[in-house]
Amino acid sequence: MSEMTTSLQDQLDEITANTRHLVQAERLAIGERAIEDLFASGVEERILPVGAIAPEFALKDSSGKMVRSADLLGVGPLVIKFFRGRWCSYCVTELETWRDHYGQLRERGVLMVAVGPQIERQSDFMANQHGLPFPVLSDPDNKVAEQFGLVWKLPEYLQTYYRSILVNIPFVNGDQSWRLPLPATYVIARDGRVLFAEAHADFRVRPEPEEALAAAIAVTGR
Repeated sequence: MSEMTTSLQDQLDEITANTRHLVQAERLAIGERAIEDLFASGVEERILPVGAIAPEFALKDSSGKMVRSADLLGVGPLVIKFFRGRWCSYCVTELETWRDHYGQLRERGVLMVAVGPQIERQSDFMANQHGLPFPVLSDPDNKVAEQFGLVWKLPEYLQTYYRSILVNIPFVNGDQSWRLPLPATYVIARDGRVLFAEAHADFRVRPEPEEALAAAIAVTGR
């Protein structure tokens, strides 16, 4: 199967398989414990659901320009992709897949933004390195992600693990909170209604872009 026809989840599963092959079992166990603990917290049940009205936001893109959700929704439906950070290979792979679907979105009058807690400089690095054509917005202290019900704090044992593998989340995000959003995909109608909402405690699981695109097409008729 060619790369263009490989599903997003297949690509993510390949990352997981490679990680399990390369990383020591005791280190893998730390990540598995964190996923189990996060799932048990019920965080998935608290995300902003389909049918709710999405909160408006104004965030800076990687060049420092303010981007307002109200302005975007004045043009068309909006896909919002919440991601953890440029250090997360799963997030980067997902955003690259959305990059490859971006033309289909625009043909149907749909806009898209990616939202993460990292500082603008980190977003600029990521957007340029991976050729992302949509705005990459910085969400300081996860304030917007919190309104969508996505935010959680890394437990001490996971903070220690990330430090050991040189993932410096406080540096990347510009704060010491050790908070991250669940990776999440939202589609918002022009009137602010949530048409599609999916987030997983297991960061290795993501919806296919086609699923969200179908929700957007349903309201554009294009």
